[in-house]
Amino acid sequence: MVTMKKHAARQAKANSVRRRIRRESDRPRLSVCRSLKHISCQLIDDSKGHTVASASSTEKEVRGGATSIRKTDVAKHVGALLAARAKAAGVTKVAFDRGAFRYHGRIKALADAAREGGLEF
Repeated sequence: MVTMKKHAARQAKANSVRRRIRRESDRPRLSVCRSLKHISCQLIDDSKGHTVASASSTEKEVRGGATSIRKTDVAKHVGALLAARAKAAGVTKVAFDRGAFRYHGRIKALADAAREGGLEF
């Protein structure tokens, strides 16, 4: 019963963040999903309803076969890779959607790497 309350609260927080972003912005949304082992992100164009670009820590380009990389370093690689793919797709301005995650740690590392890669939040 307690886990259902936690899940509902987490979903409500994520929906609150996404609702604010969709209402105030006409830019593509940079959505982040974090698990215990991996991190992934995608640029979503809500007006058309499709994904412009995406990157994940499960891709071979990010890990490169190494197994002993810190998770924050992997998040930086994912952010830089997404920024490169977004620029190739012609997107430079995005709205950052952190979901229910705090802007801290791996989420912040991904966002900073995307900014350094040329994306404007």
